[in-house]
Amino acid sequence: MSERVEKFKYEDKKAGRLDKFLVMCLPEFSRARLQGLIEDGFVSINGVPAKKSGQSLDNGYEVEVRIPPPVPSGLVGENIPLDIVFENDDLIVVNKPAGMVVHPAAGHASGTLVNAVLGYDPDMEGIGGEERPGLVHRLDKETSGLIVLAKNERAHNWLQDQFRLRKVEKTYLALVDGKPPTPAGRVEASIGRDPKARKKMAIVPAGKGRESVSEYKTLESFKNHTLLEFRPHTGRTHQIRLHCQFLGCPIVGDSVYGKRTVTAEINRHFLHACRLKILLPNEKQPRTFEAELPVELKTVLEEVKRYE
Repeated sequence: MSERVEKFKYEDKKAGRLDKFLVMCLPEFSRARLQGLIEDGFVSINGVPAKKSGQSLDNGYEVEVRIPPPVPSGLVGENIPLDIVFENDDLIVVNKPAGMVVHPAAGHASGTLVNAVLGYDPDMEGIGGEERPGLVHRLDKETSGLIVLAKNERAHNWLQDQFRLRKVEKTYLALVDGKPPTPAGRVEASIGRDPKARKKMAIVPAGKGRESVSEYKTLESFKNHTLLEFRPHTGRTHQIRLHCQFLGCPIVGDSVYGKRTVTAEINRHFLHACRLKILLPNEKQPRTFEAELPVELKTVLEEVKRYE
């Protein structure tokens, strides 16, 4: 893939900032990405390399932008089956199985969702300017369900904004031990690194972590368990798992934040991203995507219903 060159002419009697002008000319790129191109010398004004993002433009100035091809990430596409719920030219919605890590990391160099997606569509490599092609949100390894990935820079920028502005509605199903204090409610608590175990997250005092908000409601109650529906309004690491622990009803099978003794026959935690409502690029009404409970979770729920 060769370098792309775009040329624009600033036509306004009032002086304007270079980066703001480029955001209007190249809406498929985020302002941060364009500022990076300016800083790296890929933007020139009247044939002279731009000095800074806030450089002033006067009427008639000619701006040239050289957009380098995506930098190969070194990630390898793998022939791993994907449960594709929806796909168009801009994005792909996948129903991720439990046990699959979203992107390569220490101890998980292959077999990830990213490897599978690159095997399915090699052109997604480098989307987003990082080594996590197309990703705009994540799911824990043992959490199953819906995840969306962008297929081009414009869609990546759009989806990032949807998540950043909290316009995406995500719904999860969780089977928990015990019952929450109230059948429905809202959890507001700060999440940060656990000071006693740096590999874990924890609910921390306000001001020492990041805001996290979730709403929940009871779908079914049993003697020893409760099936809850969660709608997170923020996207913190391990948020729903921590909020369940905070409520005194940890998720069944959660080996990190749950009970030491597993209360059901399960080899993962019972958390599933079942619904995703999002406005797609170039569309006027949001779409809703759904993913049924995986067979292993249906089996656990049936056993709970039978014996409780």
